[in-house]
Amino acid sequence: MSDPLVLLEAASRTYRSGAVEVAALAPTTVSVGGGEYVALTGPSGSGKSTLLHILGCLDRPTSGRYLLDGRDVSRLSDAELAAVRNRLVGFVFQRFHLLRDESAVRNVELPLVYTGVPRPERRRRALAALDEVGLAARADHRPGQLSGGEQQRVALARALVKEPRLLLADEPTGNLDSSAGGSVLSLVDAWNRRGVTVILITHDASVAAHARRRWSIRDGVLTEGTA
Repeated sequence: MSDPLVLLEAASRTYRSGAVEVAALAPTTVSVGGGEYVALTGPSGSGKSTLLHILGCLDRPTSGRYLLDGRDVSRLSDAELAAVRNRLVGFVFQRFHLLRDESAVRNVELPLVYTGVPRPERRRRALAALDEVGLAARADHRPGQLSGGEQQRVALARALVKEPRLLLADEPTGNLDSSAGGSVLSLVDAWNRRGVTVILITHDASVAAHARRRWSIRDGVLTEGTA
């Protein structure tokens, strides 16, 4: 059996607010293999974002270890953590976080700038990613000229243009109607079938049904459910 892509070993996260220590994530041990699809549910303030930030190398566990693709990233420097994140992880959020004054293709190119891809290659790959999400004809449009569903597909193209191993999606359909949300989920499903590992946060049971594994979290405690 191959090593898991994601492995938490008794990983926890606490924050200090004045003299008070807040446990945002209880010690958690869990693994996710390459190509798996996991849905994470839980109420607001349950620890979903804390867990997502650790998995995406945006934060570190206070104790325990996090191994991503076999490498212990728990104690890496900020620069080392950013390098791992840029190489292995793609993000999609409920709010699209597109640069309002830049075209769709320029938004999609942005992750490739940080990984040092030459400009002509960036353009080629960004256009190919937009074509894959059905927006080749809208490449030169700015976000304000696109619908919400189109903006989220641009955000998805931006997440996937660098061909990450892990896609973290935080309520990717939360701001979309059912038709636009369905289009976005179809694209996520297609990338998962091609081997991208997906961990998706959602409050919507119909969205969670796309995943083959279910996690739930409450008061920082993660439990595994059934698909």
